[in-house]
Amino acid sequence: MTPQARVQAAIEIVDQVIASAREDGPPADAIVSAYFKTRRYAGSKDRRAVREWVFRAIRHSAEVPASGRAALLPIASEWFGGEGHGPALAGDDEPRAGEGVVPRWVQPLLSPLVEPDEWPALVERAPVDLRANLARTTRDEMAAHFGAAPTPLSPWGLRLPADSAVSTDEAFADGMVEVQDEGSQLIALACDPAAREVMVDLCAGAGGKALALAAANPAARIVACDTSRARLAKLAPRAERAGAAIENRLLDQPREAEGLADLSGAADLVLVDAPCSGSGTWRRNPEGRWRLTPDRLDRLAELQMRVLDLAAPLVRPGGTLVYAVCSHLAREGRDQAQAFLSRHSGFEPEDTPMDVGRLDGMGRLLTPGHDGTDGFFIARFRAT
Repeated sequence: MTPQARVQAAIEIVDQVIASAREDGPPADAIVSAYFKTRRYAGSKDRRAVREWVFRAIRHSAEVPASGRAALLPIASEWFGGEGHGPALAGDDEPRAGEGVVPRWVQPLLSPLVEPDEWPALVERAPVDLRANLARTTRDEMAAHFGAAPTPLSPWGLRLPADSAVSTDEAFADGMVEVQDEGSQLIALACDPAAREVMVDLCAGAGGKALALAAANPAARIVACDTSRARLAKLAPRAERAGAAIENRLLDQPREAEGLADLSGAADLVLVDAPCSGSGTWRRNPEGRWRLTPDRLDRLAELQMRVLDLAAPLVRPGGTLVYAVCSHLAREGRDQAQAFLSRHSGFEPEDTPMDVGRLDGMGRLLTPGHDGTDGFFIARFRAT
């Protein structure tokens, strides 16, 4: 492919990403992969170059561009001329995507801690973080194996350059490591898993944090719950690879409380890693900015409240509830934590066992610019 043809391919892909963002369809990575499955003529260098153009265009604009051409024009105008199967010459009055990091409507919703000088870090390319499975190995052994540096905050973590290939490595295949951002590891550490006998991961998804809890305390009973069969199905093979004993529990909406009845008052720990805006993961999924809408945020906030209310009765007296969201928005973080306490007088806030991030209300906020992690809000509550 010529350089011009690569830009044209990126335009076509970004058009699909824009449509998918509006329709809540597949993510950009999946769209890129599908595009090249039908274009076998493109070599590995072509695919890599096109992917770079696609994600550079996505990262460039906080607002949804008018089109793929509008998204690529500000960053690739020299290749617009019609030569080499490239995009046609641009007109002077043709729309061009504006540059930005945070959508305008989202800016006033950010935690006050996330000031504008931190915004560029929200969409910078993220490193690949690994979590050493301490039930099977040590971080030092895995650091030597991968030639990786330890992460600065998590005692389990290792850091590799962005886009490092890990899934084909023998240590990964043998369950010695999992790919997990350092911020996610810190959520598991905030649960103080070594001191727990019964732990419930109420929004387990594919089980990344349940696996971290199991690695820290293999003897504990860990119950991983979710309402999505597809997400939860990914946990079983991961647990087998890691040698982790985790109970999977598919909950039936809207009767989740019935499916949790046997755990009422029995859990030493309940982790609520709630569905959220994902604003803390924009550096990995920059098109997430195009997917978020005020209506979607309203629905997420209601869901977060509902899941917290489901979690509260499960915690035994003296037990702990940990609430986390991968978000920089005050509404999903500190405001949601405060609202939980106002509804549940039988809980009191307590600090996390590790001094990380910055205090934000009664929780802690991790951000890419301040901590080098994905963005997370973490709060702990003790049942009295």
